[in-house]
Amino acid sequence: MPSNQVDAALAAAPAAVGKLLLDAPEDQWFDRKAASIQPKKLAEALVAFANAEGGTVVVGLNRPEVQGLNRVHGKINDLRQTPIALTSPPVRAAFEEVPCVNSAGENDILLVIRIEPGERVHETSSGECFLRVGDESHRLTYIQRRELEFDKGQAQFDGFPADGVSFTEIDAALVEAYQRRIGVNSGSVVDVFNARSLLTLKGQITNAGYLLFGKSPQVLFPQAYIRIIRFLGVERGTGARLGVEEGTDIRIEGSLPWAVQRASAEIERLIPQRRSLSSSGQFEATPIVPRDAWLEGLVNAVIHRSYSLSGDHIRVEIYPNRIEIESPGRFPGLANPNKPLEISRFARNPRIARVCADLRIGLELGEGIKRIFEEMRRVGLEDPVYVQTQGSVRLTLADIPRLDPRIEARLPHGSHRILDLLRAASNPLSTGDVAAALGMSRPWTILRLRALQDEGLLTWNGKSARDPRAVWALKE
Repeated sequence: MPSNQVDAALAAAPAAVGKLLLDAPEDQWFDRKAASIQPKKLAEALVAFANAEGGTVVVGLNRPEVQGLNRVHGKINDLRQTPIALTSPPVRAAFEEVPCVNSAGENDILLVIRIEPGERVHETSSGECFLRVGDESHRLTYIQRRELEFDKGQAQFDGFPADGVSFTEIDAALVEAYQRRIGVNSGSVVDVFNARSLLTLKGQITNAGYLLFGKSPQVLFPQAYIRIIRFLGVERGTGARLGVEEGTDIRIEGSLPWAVQRASAEIERLIPQRRSLSSSGQFEATPIVPRDAWLEGLVNAVIHRSYSLSGDHIRVEIYPNRIEIESPGRFPGLANPNKPLEISRFARNPRIARVCADLRIGLELGEGIKRIFEEMRRVGLEDPVYVQTQGSVRLTLADIPRLDPRIEARLPHGSHRILDLLRAASNPLSTGDVAAALGMSRPWTILRLRALQDEGLLTWNGKSARDPRAVWALKE
């Protein structure tokens, strides 16, 4: 990962550090700035990182040159004052002068700024708000800022102190394995936690630190586990009709990276197989849903769930014809569940997201969703379906072949949204239910429902043309 290259570069000898940092691609957590940068422009970058997941800015690099800051040494103090003087509320940032050798072969220094993710929305002194998205700092509109403010109310939780937790309850072996993964083989557990904002300003272990590296994080977070269930039939059922297969109701606890690893192994063991023609020309058993699709869905659930919601957990339900993954907490406010491919990047748990990215556990919200869609389409299956309830998000990955392109071309634009809605619904829906769920007009909805019925994809069940209780259902 690029962010790992940055950690390794900063630990290198002065003669190599500048070139290594020039070679490291800019990303969600890393940005280079020239020695000529003005404090006002630096403030924009600091605000963007603080409003996202934190990160590192290195000043004194301007491709392909390692400039250093000795020639503008008097400017360093102005840059150090930037978080206090030019951001509101002040961005939490730590400054370090790292020795380097500049492009002229002279001993020099770089200014390394480590920014912590903020619990509140930050802005520049001129009132502008920025958000780091990929390798760019985006200026937010008023509406986007308002949604970010809403989300920051939820995003605080992974940065809160884990009450009563000490380093004796941290798994040192997990931390050492993490250090090896990010390419830094020296430093104490405290150093590692500081580098990833897993300690509060008072040195307390955060909720994120405990969830990621705790020996038994369920002591403090009993709801932070993954439950995997396999059903015998295509419907969940209730009571005596609850068709759970014997021995397949599994509860997985432990630190988050360990839980993801164990859960993925169990899902792989339990997922139904079907015979299909492989690229070798032989019929082979393949899972009904591609591994990369359900794994990305699982990882997104673990990284982005709301850990502040007590009493609920992540559920993976495996049916003969689909997998459903449900996690506590709604989509962040910047995300539109009706348009999952247009979701902007935002991490409810920025510290957890950063460490999981370092460990190469999944992609990020938005990026990971795109990958799920790509994997389903690659094997010829229908698109994933996201449904948002009052307190959770459910992802359905179904073993349903994509529509014949000729049929799809005949359908009115947007008809797919109705199919997705009915696949995700537990019961048939009326015309009014469909229109309300999609936020569309009744005439728009009726036109598409009838087109889908004409193609033999939907059935209409009612006693008369004006039956108020009539409903639409997918045709078997």
